[in-house]
Order: sequence, then C-alpha cells, then structure tokens
Amino acid sequence: MTEKHEELISMPVLALRGLVLFPDMTLHFDVGRPASIAALKYALSQNENIFLVTQRDINEEEPMLTGLYTMGVIASVKQVLRASENGKTLRVVVEGIKRASIAELISMKPFLRGLVRERTETAVPENTRDYEKALVRNVKDLFGNYCDISTKTSQEIIVDVLSETESGSLADKIAGNVFMPVEEKQRILSELSPLRRLEMLSVTLAQEIEILMLEDEINARVQDQMDKNQRDYYLREQLKAIYDELGEGEDVPEEVDKYTALIKTSKMPEESKEKLLSECKRLGKMSSGSPDANVVRTYLDKCLALPWGVYTKDNLKLSAARKQLDKDQYGLKDVKERIIETLAARALSPDIKGQIICLAGPPGVGKTSVARSVAKAVNKNYVRISLGGVRDEAEIRGHRRTYIGAIPGRIINAMIDAKSSNPLILLDEIDKLGGDFKGDPAAALLEVLDGEQNNTFCDHFIELPFDLSKVLFITTANDKYAIPEPLRDRMEIIDLSSYTHEEKFNIAKKHLVPKQLNEHNIDKKQLKITDKALRLMIDGYTREAGVRQLERLVAKICRKAAVKFVDGATENINVTDKNLSDFLGQVKFRPDEILIKDEVGLVNGLAWTSVGGEMLRIEVSVLEGTGKLELTGSLGDVMKESAKTAVSLVRSRAEQFGIDKDFYKNKDIHIHVPEGAVPKDGPSAGITMTTALTSALSGIAVRGNVAMTGEITLRGRVLPIGGLKEKSMAAYRQGMTKVIIPWDNASDLEEIDEAVKAKIRFIPVKTIDEVFAVALKRDKKSDGVNVPPQKQQKSQTGVYN
Repeated sequence: MTEKHEELISMPVLALRGLVLFPDMTLHFDVGRPASIAALKYALSQNENIFLVTQRDINEEEPMLTGLYTMGVIASVKQVLRASENGKTLRVVVEGIKRASIAELISMKPFLRGLVRERTETAVPENTRDYEKALVRNVKDLFGNYCDISTKTSQEIIVDVLSETESGSLADKIAGNVFMPVEEKQRILSELSPLRRLEMLSVTLAQEIEILMLEDEINARVQDQMDKNQRDYYLREQLKAIYDELGEGEDVPEEVDKYTALIKTSKMPEESKEKLLSECKRLGKMSSGSPDANVVRTYLDKCLALPWGVYTKDNLKLSAARKQLDKDQYGLKDVKERIIETLAARALSPDIKGQIICLAGPPGVGKTSVARSVAKAVNKNYVRISLGGVRDEAEIRGHRRTYIGAIPGRIINAMIDAKSSNPLILLDEIDKLGGDFKGDPAAALLEVLDGEQNNTFCDHFIELPFDLSKVLFITTANDKYAIPEPLRDRMEIIDLSSYTHEEKFNIAKKHLVPKQLNEHNIDKKQLKITDKALRLMIDGYTREAGVRQLERLVAKICRKAAVKFVDGATENINVTDKNLSDFLGQVKFRPDEILIKDEVGLVNGLAWTSVGGEMLRIEVSVLEGTGKLELTGSLGDVMKESAKTAVSLVRSRAEQFGIDKDFYKNKDIHIHVPEGAVPKDGPSAGITMTTALTSALSGIAVRGNVAMTGEITLRGRVLPIGGLKEKSMAAYRQGMTKVIIPWDNASDLEEIDEAVKAKIRFIPVKTIDEVFAVALKRDKKSDGVNVPPQKQQKSQTGVYN
C-alpha cells in the first residue's frame, strides 16, 4: 500500500542498470536480481506503482542510496513475462508516469523501498514563447537530420516525435529514443525546465550527428580500401595472363632466385625439388605483400630447413659407448645391453633401419635421462617431444596449408631442430596420448614408428616424403598397457623396474649429490654427506620407485647448507645419520614391525600399479550374523568376484580346517583392503583373500614374513599373474622374506633383480593347499583356538632362492 509522509510517498524502488526511463515512455527490459524481481511482484500483487531510478555504477549488485541518481520516474507495470525456464529472469514492460526524486531508502529487504517526492516541471514564461517555438523547431530539425544519418530509428517513433508540440514532452521523447550516454540522459531527466531540457538536447543531438557523420566517413574509407584490394587482385590476374602470353613468367625477383639456388643445391629428391621450384614460380607472380606470398615463403623456409641428406657420424666403438653409459647412468643393465646391440648391428650393417625402443617403468627411474645419455654415447643429435596431453592428430602430422596459421607437425619440427636426418628422438610419455573429434594422435604415430613405412613420412604441411628410417626413436611410458595395441606392437619394450636400496644409494652418491653440489655452487669439501646419512634418507625419508624425492632431499640439504654458508655461521658441514634430522626434520618412515607379525585374518598381498609395485594388506573379520559378505576398500568388479570365489573355495575345504560348514549362513564376513580411497581391481589377490578368509574362520595365524600373489579358481588351482617384477620389488622394500607366486610365473624369476633374489625366497605353487602349507602356522595353536590335526598332503612346492 502507498503511504504518504508530508508529501513523501513510500513505494517499491527498482534500480536500473544502463537504462533511463522518461515520463510517457514505454520501456522493455529484463530483470534478474532477486530484489528487483521481489519489487515487481509486490507492485503487481498490490496494484501499486513502482519508482524506477538509474544506478550510478552498473557493476554494483546491491546499490545503496548514494549509488542511485536522485531523479527517477514513477511508473506502472504493464506486463511481466518469464525470460528463462528457471524463472530467475523476468521480461518487464513498464510505462513512465511522472518525474520524482528519492529522499531516502526505508527498507533494503526483501526489496528496495523508499520515500519518493513527485516533481513537477516548471512552467514556460509567457515572454519566452517565441524562443520556445524556435527551440522546438531547431530540435525537430536536428532530430530529422539524426534520423536521416542513423537508420535505427523506426518510422513510428519519428512520426510521434515530429507531431509533438509540447516542449517538455518533445524533449523527453527524443532523449528516450536517441542513442546517447546514460549520464547525458540522466542529466536531461533531472532538468525540470522544459526550455533548458531542449537546449541541452540541441547540443547533444548536434554532437551525435557529428559523430555519426565521422562514422559514415570511416566506413566509406574502409569500403574504398576493400574495393582497391579487389581491383588489385584482378589487375594481378591480368598481369599474370600477360606474362604467360609473352613467355616472361621465368623473370622472378631476386628473392625467388635465392630460393631457387637453395633448392637446386639441396640434397632432397628430384621430385621434391620440382615441387618446390613450382612454388617459387608462384611466388614470383604474386605481390610481395599479399597473404598468399607469405604462406609460400613460410612453406619454402620450412622445407629448406629440413636436414635433407645431412647425417652425423655414429660412434660405433662399443667400449667408448659402454664407458659413457656407465658414467651417466647407474644400473639399467637391459637398456645398456640393447643400445650396445644396436651399435654392433649398425657397425656390421650401416644401412640397417632405425629401431624403436620403449622404456616402460614407474616415474623417477631415469627413463628420460637415459635417452640423453644414449644420444651422447652414440654421438647423435638429441630432440625430445613431449606427448603428454596431446589430443590433436595435426600435432603429429601437421596442418594443411589451406588453414590460416598452419604449421608442420612435431615430428618435422623435431627434424628441423635436430639438424640431421639420423638423430635420436625421444617421444616422452607416449602412454598419455589422448584422442577426440580432431583425430587420434596415436594413429598418426603408426607410420612414424613403423620401420617399413617411415622412409616416406609425409607431413600435411610439407607435403613432401621425408625419410625417418635412420632415426633412432626412444619412447617412454609409465603404463605400457595404456599404449594402443597397434602402436605397442611396433616397439620393443624394455621394462625398468623400481630401484633397489643399493641402486638408490649408488645413484645418490655418484650422481645426485655431485649434481646438486654443482647446481648450488658448493664445493664438495664444504659439504659432505656420509654413506649412513644417504642410507637413512633412502629408508627413512622416501617411499618411491625412483629417485626424484631423494634428489629433492639432497637439494634441500644443499639449500640449508647454503643459508649457513651465506650467514657465515660455518665454513664446512658434515651431514651424518646423527644430525640428518636437523636438515630434513624427523624421520617420516620407520620399519613397520607389524608387517612381520603373525596374525589371524591378515595377509600380505602384492599389487601392480603404473608407478611400481605396492603391498596390500588384506584384512578379514568374521562376526555373528546371517551370512552377509561385506567388501570394502574401493574394490573393482573382478576383485569382488575373487572374494566370492574365495568364500566358495573355503566352504569346500571347511572340514579340513575345522571350520563350521554353515559359516556362510550364521557368520557375517567383512573383507577390507586398505587404503580405502584408492581404487583396486584385478584377479591376482585371489590366493591372498582365500588365505585371509581361511585364517579368520579357523583361527590359524598367517606368517607375517610371507607375501603372496596369484589368481584362484573354484577348484583351488593357482593361475599366473602379471607384474611379478614390480610386485617382488614391493615385497623387498617391505622386508618380506618369502613370496608365494603361481607355478607358471617361475620363468619370470629370471627378470628379478639379483639383490631381491638374495633377500627373498620365491615359492611357486600350483594349488591353494600348497599356499596354506607355506603361509599358515598349522603346527601351533593361535590365539587360544584349538587347531585340529591336518591331513598330511604331498606338496609339489618348489623353492627358488
């Protein structure tokens, strides 16, 4: 309801952004702010007018009184429609009634409500009637000129304005329908004198007309320039026809002569020379500043920058190559042997095609750095291409020249950077390639990495066959199974497993420490790190497959030492196992004694991940219940099926272990595999779950120094698994002394590191009974549970040391 307070009227207030409403003017606009929508709904429900006023800053979401102009318009709401499906935006039609000024805001929630005073425009003095008529005529003439230049004003508005005789209404109608700054419109709205409003409007219209004329002049100039370019094009085409008719097309400018000379002296094939020479002729017939000429120049520059027939001489001395590889890298026996084999084959057959080697292993084991060492050892130019996150096929094969800004693909750019036709190119993180609607970059690499096809590799930009058969490609991957099968089939995969403690120690001592001392400009006599300190850093501060974290710790010690050297606190620092915590803090990882404790329902399993092997401790708890099976730990479908298989297998052997044959009816079984937030899947935890379940139901403890991996069947057969090398490394890191593996994986033991085999006894088994014989402590009572005597069974268990 409208309330009056000493000529002040209380009514809803709606703040406009970038709009100014005039009396007798109909305005359409959208409303999205909650306060504005609430004000409109209130005005409609109460059949009440609303005060519309423009806010000073359009970016202010909740303007206060100081953020609003004083003068506004009292308006009636004619129509409100939904502008969006969710109803958060309304389309409003309002009609201005009368000028008014806002005195104060009396409410902010749920919408603005203020005290408004109606304002009446001043009367025109009788002695200024002639001046008023002159102003009206002048403003109408200016408005007519404005409409002649600007075609945006509708004919209906023009007729309505020109038929208006009242000076105040005329000023309001023109100001409301002519484009001008909001501040200027607000200034006209705030003026109560009709004559003054007309004077202000005359000046504004004159300025707007001048600006419109300038815009027309600029548009005319632009059109003239476009016409000139079109004319130049036709003239060039005519000139080209004249040259062809006179036989003077060979008269190319000096720039083309330079390109021609470079092409003729190049070692590229004759077919390629002919194509580039034809491009030179095209360039000679173009205007030097035309876009097409720039495209041709870029194309010729890229083609001539390729190392056509340029080769570096490989270092085929095997002793020198071995020395260089051993100097740069510790361990990596398989990689070094493969490189030496490549050099030997190249020494016997210089024309042998380039090989593609894939180094697969967890992060930090030296895959990328070994490629640089190989390039140095064999005297090849080295180029690295990072493929992580590449999703566009054109990144590999290039863009066609029909596209603006086209460039060659990464392979051709790598050859240009290498400056030789037989470099070593490292394709880093090849397992991280993606694919989308733009194509599959992995498919584009099929030709690049195929020794039978890459001698004529054709980039979409170059469009010339280039020989990649002499290139030594080395790729790296964390997960070789993430590489598409056709691409993986073209590469010889060398698996790099996690480093052992001894390997990490030697890498740190021979490589990481000298490297960080050099980078921090610290003399080796100033800072010494003892062997015991390095071993403590490896065991107590890192848990990783590679040595990246170890290198960061060495760098941290160097930084701490640098602070002391700069402060002048000391001249020499000796880091030992006693004072290591002063540099790195307290030890983060201590030997886990619980792992080697014999417990009931707790078994050490082994898992493979893309960053190395991990130990999985599978826990089983048996509770009174109704036969429910609870599986937790973010298990995948395959792992859940392994758990169900384990339950059925234990039921078949319940009598053998003195287990209640109805346990699946009156016991609830909970199997948990920490860590719960890490997704897990795969069948290799089958024997681990079966052993844990048997232990929990029978009360027989499981040996804590035993780890195991293997798939289980309903008949108790143990099936082979993958990733044995990584899993054995995890058992080695956790201090296991025995590892149970499937019998069919016995041949994989040849790949196990000698340091691991020296510490762990690998026990291949064929059946679950052999697993029980090794893992369960059936010869003793455990936790007060009487274990029935077991039948003697002949075991085919073999022990591999």
